[in-house]
Amino acid sequence: MELKGKIVLITGASSGIGAWTAQAASAKGAVPILTARSIEKLEVAAVSMTPSPAVYTMDVTKEEDVTRGISTVMEKYGRIDILVNNAGFGLFERTVDMPSSQFAAMMDVNYMGTVRCTKAVLPHMLARGEGHIINVASMAGKVGSPKSAGYTATKHAVLGFTNALRMELAGTGVAVSAVNPGPVNTPFFDQADPSGQYVNNIRWFMMEPEKVARHIVRVMETRKQEVDLPWIGALGGRLYGLFPRISNRIAAKMLNKK
Repeated sequence: MELKGKIVLITGASSGIGAWTAQAASAKGAVPILTARSIEKLEVAAVSMTPSPAVYTMDVTKEEDVTRGISTVMEKYGRIDILVNNAGFGLFERTVDMPSSQFAAMMDVNYMGTVRCTKAVLPHMLARGEGHIINVASMAGKVGSPKSAGYTATKHAVLGFTNALRMELAGTGVAVSAVNPGPVNTPFFDQADPSGQYVNNIRWFMMEPEKVARHIVRVMETRKQEVDLPWIGALGGRLYGLFPRISNRIAAKMLNKK
């Protein structure tokens, strides 16, 4: 699909994958709209882009905030062609040590944030008979790992939501896709892994955010249902499905070092 002139709304776009996706979409002629909680961070991200994109504050944990943000964009642009649900964060800790409130906080942003934004945009897409919703999930949504039970659960939820919604919307003209990156070199790990120990263990197969962004833009063009990244993560996911016991032992040995 030609992206020139397409209105692309991206959540969690003040840095990392979201900001790079805005740049990559703009390079294809799309009109990216950046949203996040911090207007200051959004403005910093926008400064590096040419032409400078529109930025809007939007907290995906607050339904009224999402409704207001989407309404504002619709009033100005008249439509949203592509929604990229990218807002999210993670915390790595043993389940026994992590407060329940942190499990709930991750679910509220990563999963419910995706649901809120989708529900706010979807009626407009259905009314037009076209649109594309891209959910940035994670390989963690397919293969769990130690000390990430809370984060993994949120991404399993996102993938389940994505797959069910795709079936609901069959024949409506609205496509639904999932992009599942493995570890990506972004500020995500500043909060998820403050010690840096986990990053040091998996740095050899970490992806750069600009590469993930190129894949997301490719999904915009092709409407592919699902993409697993990188190739070694995709292979690992398939092996996990075939040999779960062996995979669990290997993953536990490697990733318990978080």
